[in-house]
Amino acid sequence: MPNVTVIPATRNLHTGVRNDAVAKRKTAGYARVSTDSEEQLTSYEAQVDYYTNYIKSRPEWEFVNVYTDEGISATDTRHRSGFNQMVQDALDGKIDLIVTKSVSRFARNTVDSLTTVRKLKEKGVEVYFQKENIYTLDSKGELLITIMSSLAQEESRSISENVTWGKRKRFADGKVSLAYSSFLGYRKGEDGQMEIVPEEAETVRLIYRLFMQGQTPYAIAKYLTDRNIPTPTGKETWRHRTVENILSNEKYKGDALLQKVYTTDFLSKKKKKNEGEVPQYYVEGNHEAIIPPAIFDNVQVLMQSRGRGSSRNRCVSIFSSKIRCGDCGSWYGSKVWHSNYKYRKVVWQCNHKFDGGEKCTTPHLDEETVRQLFIKAQNTINREKTRILAGFEEIRDTAFETGELEAEERQLNGEMNVAAELIQKCIGENARVAQNQGEYAKRYDALVGRFETAKARLEEVQAAITEKQAQRKMMENFMEVLRGLPEQVDYFDEAAWYAMVDFVTVYGKEDVRITFKNGMEISV
Repeated sequence: MPNVTVIPATRNLHTGVRNDAVAKRKTAGYARVSTDSEEQLTSYEAQVDYYTNYIKSRPEWEFVNVYTDEGISATDTRHRSGFNQMVQDALDGKIDLIVTKSVSRFARNTVDSLTTVRKLKEKGVEVYFQKENIYTLDSKGELLITIMSSLAQEESRSISENVTWGKRKRFADGKVSLAYSSFLGYRKGEDGQMEIVPEEAETVRLIYRLFMQGQTPYAIAKYLTDRNIPTPTGKETWRHRTVENILSNEKYKGDALLQKVYTTDFLSKKKKKNEGEVPQYYVEGNHEAIIPPAIFDNVQVLMQSRGRGSSRNRCVSIFSSKIRCGDCGSWYGSKVWHSNYKYRKVVWQCNHKFDGGEKCTTPHLDEETVRQLFIKAQNTINREKTRILAGFEEIRDTAFETGELEAEERQLNGEMNVAAELIQKCIGENARVAQNQGEYAKRYDALVGRFETAKARLEEVQAAITEKQAQRKMMENFMEVLRGLPEQVDYFDEAAWYAMVDFVTVYGKEDVRITFKNGMEISV
């Protein structure tokens, strides 16, 4: 039998350091609290002080630093700057040992926890969890880490579900919460309820007024920026999306729609627009309105009408998509001449003037010419004011009548409800009673077809109602501006341009025709 002699290991398996070496281990502490409340801040400061003294008191350890994250949740390590810096320093060889309170302080996400521990282990860096008394380079370390991390992750899930339940209970009770710091027009009152901020409310009313006059969200954003009116978050530059959000937020008419978004994953905190996945709650008359409900509802109708299938209403200039080429029918676009000289000039010409073989013969127009042509057209239509206004009053109630459409809308809603109930009944019967699956499929498909047919027609009817309501509002705005015109117009009014002009068609230098929103075409 061969003689076997054991040669003992002289270096640490993971660190490579000689077992008899007396070199101190470079040690760092990690402390984190998950909220920024005053009580937790006290805990946070205490943790930093504790780890500093604790590491320095150990003769075999050399103090490096205490890394911290304040007011940050542990469910995801991507946004924890202190944690990430500590890991990077450890991988760079600046740290041999990390001391932290517990697995739940390190990470509540099993994947992140194990990934980080293994990454550190490959570089010989150990983590010591005091509460669980776990050293990760120990043979039992990884198994214990896996178990403890999973428990911590389930604890996070439970907390998240409890918080979500609490929020939804508040929603169901009609309790409204608001991010006041980024919401224009309201602040939190002494009683905890929404309170109007007068100067901000004026900005909101201005936005609605400009939109009702025919201006686009782009044009309104430019108008507000040019006048140095601050955005909801206090910035100088307005975006059209911000304007659109203000125009569509029901809180400005005193109501509140709750749970517009929801959290899809408690780990990533990713949010998604609620499209029917979870319940929503609509609270009417929750607080004092800035915008009268009737005006708010009219604006929603106009937004739907303007937004359908056309880019005309998403324009930057007041002349964008308003001037049409009489040759090819395309819209005029702006061009800058002599951009680097004092003779700089903005002109409008057909966007397809030089496309293809045949070039459009329509001339360009400068902006001052367009303004003067509009003034002339206003004075022409002004002479017909009395007749136009009287004609509108005669047809107002009949031309935009939606009674029959609304009756059909109610009938279709009823048909859809009946079809839906029959579908549920059909499915329930098939689950309880054995039946021919071929016949069941035919009956089920027929009921689904009945539902889809009613739904498709309902969408058409609702679109027709919206169109008629938008046309009525547009004509009312037009008539209101026409009624207020002075006897002789001698200056360009941007609000009147938006409210009155549908488009301008250019056929030649001496043949430009303005089509007003009431259908009248005037050659100027």
